[in-house]
Amino acid sequence: MKYNTKQKKALLDYLETARGRHITVAEIRSHFETQGHPIGTTTLYRQMDELVREGVLRKYIVDENSAACYEYTGEEPSGEPIVHCKCEGCGKLLHIRCGQFESVREHLSGEHDFVVDPKRTVLYGLCPDCR
Repeated sequence: MKYNTKQKKALLDYLETARGRHITVAEIRSHFETQGHPIGTTTLYRQMDELVREGVLRKYIVDENSAACYEYTGEEPSGEPIVHCKCEGCGKLLHIRCGQFESVREHLSGEHDFVVDPKRTVLYGLCPDCR
């Protein structure tokens, strides 16, 4: 049985509003501080790790210079391929759902015997604002 607290319920409610976006622990902590209900950083990391294990969140580590990002998937993770694109101008991480990326992964696997890990794949370039 999963142990649920009011704090975890509030966290899940907030994460659900962020569905489809990448969010960091710092952003979550800031949100709860501005709401007058601070949650400690250690507690947040512990809860986030638990939610990743439960399959409610996906965790992404873009590079050694960036904080881990989380994506709320709920109980039913989306099957649509996701491409992570990091802007070299402003550092923004774009979370793009693109079916064409799956054909690239299949090509690399079938033709080059290389299996891409989509959770750790990041393409670098410029976002529309920085172009």
